[in-house]
Amino acid sequence: MIDEAQMRLLALCSLRVEGKSVDWSLLARCAMKGHLDSLCEGFVPEESAAARKALPILRQALKEHPLSDRFARVEDELEQAERVGAGLVTVLEPSYPENLRSVADMPPFLFYRGNLDHEADARSVAVVGTRAATELGLSRARRVARELSEAGYTISSGLARGVDTEAHRTALHFDRRTVAVIGTGITKCYPKENFELAEEIAERGVIFSQFWPTRAPGRDTFPRRNHVTSGISVGSVVIEASGTSGAKMQARVAAEQGRHVLLLQSLVERQPWASKMVEVQRAASVADIEQMLEILSSPVAVDQTVAPEQLLFDAE
Repeated sequence: MIDEAQMRLLALCSLRVEGKSVDWSLLARCAMKGHLDSLCEGFVPEESAAARKALPILRQALKEHPLSDRFARVEDELEQAERVGAGLVTVLEPSYPENLRSVADMPPFLFYRGNLDHEADARSVAVVGTRAATELGLSRARRVARELSEAGYTISSGLARGVDTEAHRTALHFDRRTVAVIGTGITKCYPKENFELAEEIAERGVIFSQFWPTRAPGRDTFPRRNHVTSGISVGSVVIEASGTSGAKMQARVAAEQGRHVLLLQSLVERQPWASKMVEVQRAASVADIEQMLEILSSPVAVDQTVAPEQLLFDAE
């Protein structure tokens, strides 16, 4: 069961006007700062481009229908999550992942299967890379995941084919914790061949989804997933990734979020985008576990991309 505040937050996330919804990260930031009541009354206590864009959508949606009209939709989604044994955690709860709280693009809620471990997951490191990994790349993914997990880090990744799969499997093989952040609703598994792997992760670690439980995979879901995979981690280690890989995007996002970005030296030597990130000091080139641990031991930055709170927007 969820309480009234959580229900209202989820209902706000379900609002739509002419196919447009209020920016979910904006809702998350405002709700986390204690402004849920203001949002429900049609006020956005943040001065930002996202807030200016969201304000007319929010007010029009609330004008057309009371927020309580959305409760049935939310309850349907909660029921679907319950059928697969999934739980829910929102930014209103202390059990919401600590690392995500410090990024501006945090999701307002996460559905999950498995066990929350606030302390262990605060030491998550993402091990990511291309779906079309070489055998050498897969071997490197296994080595990095093993060495980082032996050093006490939780291994996070995206349950995709290739590098992600090897990172998860390696952590499980050595009886270490792993976190999967998926690009679908919690009731689905993509790719389908990773169903058994997902079940094992849910049994021994945790699977997170930032989407409604019934959400099917789409062109937008996996890029959005990358923001959470990087945000939930103190750093991202990229094993292999071309210039069009989602792992390249995660490296960029992680840098924007103030997270450590560690690119294998072999990647930097072969990919211009990786070399450029190191050159402009948005990432570090690493050749061994000692370098990784030294970098990861330093604090991560707090994402400062959103302006501080301002006065409420005018009511008119």
